Order: sequence, then structure tokens, then C-alpha cells
Amino acid sequence: MQTVNRKRGFTLVELLLAVALGLMVMAALTSLFKVGMDATFVVTQRAELQQNMRAAIELLSKDISMAGSGLPSGGIQLPSGAGSVVSRYGCDQTGTCHVPAFQYPNGNYMFGIVPGFNNGVEGGAAVPATPGQINDSITVIYADYIFPLNQYDVTFPAGPVTGTTVNIAANPAFIPAPPLVTAAGGLQVGDLILLSNTAGNAVGEVTGFTAGSITFADLDPLRFNQSGAAANNIKALAPGGTMIAYRLFAVTYYLNVPVNGQLPRLMRQVNGLAPVPVADNIVNIQFAYDVYNSTNNALDSNQANPLGAAESPNLIQKVNISVMGESLVSGGRKSQNMALATSVSARNMAFRNRYQ
Repeated sequence: MQTVNRKRGFTLVELLLAVALGLMVMAALTSLFKVGMDATFVVTQRAELQQNMRAAIELLSKDISMAGSGLPSGGIQLPSGAGSVVSRYGCDQTGTCHVPAFQYPNGNYMFGIVPGFNNGVEGGAAVPATPGQINDSITVIYADYIFPLNQYDVTFPAGPVTGTTVNIAANPAFIPAPPLVTAAGGLQVGDLILLSNTAGNAVGEVTGFTAGSITFADLDPLRFNQSGAAANNIKALAPGGTMIAYRLFAVTYYLNVPVNGQLPRLMRQVNGLAPVPVADNIVNIQFAYDVYNSTNNALDSNQANPLGAAESPNLIQKVNISVMGESLVSGGRKSQNMALATSVSARNMAFRNRYQ
């Protein structure tokens, strides 16, 4: 006789229950995986943001620590008197000035540090991520010790002195001879040159050069070449004879807000050259200064606007930096913000002993 198999399969209810339980487990695993991926994304964003901001802080710190290096004690008086105009910083060869206030302060005086309170966004543009926040710029000036321009003798051409051209020749006392000013890493149009002799100091902007001469034509973009000024121009050095030259770096940091919806970026502009971005997604930058107060022999800490408080930038002892960044936005969500702060000693600025 045929044997009847009495093993039973799953009922429809049991199958549906198993499927439901399986889907619940899969949903839990998917949710857990998504949480892990989101956490990884947030950590990655934060790490990238921190690296970006640290790069900005390190570059700022390097330049600020050099402020005033190689400058005469107390800074340099730029062209003054009848026929003079105020010189500029933060401008390039096209004549574009990248900070709203771009003239040297206090009667056209070049300090090692030029504070730029509430002067930190190109064109005065608003930063959407930090509405209403103050953004500062800073300009630091120091000598370039890498290219040995001081190993040249600089003289005026024969004939009437105009102050618009000088001759330059290697000083034979230096062996081996310095590289030509036309060599790689040498002069560029837009460079600032400090000239010194027994008659004093003057600064000019390079408008042209050859292996044996440098031109400082009037109406340069930074308005340093002012042959018609009454005093403190290159022409005023004529009675002092042979000059020594140094290249100066006038470095301005500020924020630029692109017009295509990108986040702001920190810009670095040197002398009269084109600015370059050094850090993306920087949404706020502020500086405060520890300034020696010569009136009461005390240190005024965290002065946001030393010029507005009638304090001399020559007496800045330390610069306090605060930078805020915002990470890249993914699908409009999970944007990270972070602030970093540090302080940099202005070691080459004028020093007063407040403890004597």
C-alpha cells in the first residue's frame, strides 16, 4: 500500500510573519549602517575642516612672526609733503584693491603691522554663514632675506636725478657673486624695494627691470613712486650716494566671497602681485592686539582696533588670531563649524620694557 507523507509545510501566516521579521532585521541593519556612514562622514568633514584651518593659522603665524623684520626701527615714512599722495596696500597690478580701506595710516606711514579692523572682506561683501560678524584684515611688512639684494650696489644714473631709475651692480666684495635680479626667484614687477643710504630710507615699487637697472615709474599701482613728492621719496636719497637695497614683503590677509555661491576663502596678497587663496571655507577672521601703552606704561590686551584707539602699531607686542571655518555642505545637511585661536609674538616690533 502507498505510504502517506504527513509532513506539513509553512502556512501563509507563518511565511508572512517570517518575512516581516526578516524585513525588520534588515531595516535595523540598514539604519545601523546609515548611522555609521553618517558618523564617518561627520568625522571626515571635521578632520578636513580642521586641517584646512590649521593650514591657514600656520601661514598667518609665519608671516606675523616676521612682521617688522628688516625695517628701520619704528617703520618708514612714505612720500610726504607737497605733491604726495597716500600709498596703498592690498592692490595688484590691475589697480584692483582687495580690501575696502587700502591706504597706509597716520600720514602715509609704513608700520611692521597695519591692523585692518572691520576691513576684512573684499568689496565689503556679506558672509552668509556669519551675518553681522566683524571680519578683519591684517597687513604685515618684513624684509626678504632669501634673495640677496643687499649684495648689490645701487646708484643713480649719471645726469639729473629723477628718482625713477637706478642702476644695480653686484658688489665685488661678495664671493661668489649674487644671482642676477632677472634670475628665478629674483625681482618681479610689483615688488617693493627698500633703499637706504646716509640720506635716509625710501620705498619704491618695481615697474620694470633689467640685469643692470630697476625702474620705479610714477603712477605705480601702489603709489610708492612719487618723484614729485616734497620728501621721503627715492629722489630724496640722491645726496647720500650708493644705496643698499632689500626686497620687502607687504602681505595682506583678507576674505573673498565668490559670486558663484561658494563659501568664502582666505586670501593672501603680496606687494603688488595677484592674490592667491590659501584656505577655503573660512567664514570669519578676527585679530586683536596686545599693545604697549606708553602713557601709563602698561600692556593694553586684546585691542581690536589699535588705530581707532590712537595707539601706535609700532608698539604691538602680540597678535591674537581667531579663525572660524565651515565645512563643505552635502545635500544641504550636516555642515560643520569650528573656531581655532592662537597668539603670535611680534618679535621684531619695537619693544618697551614695562617692568623697568
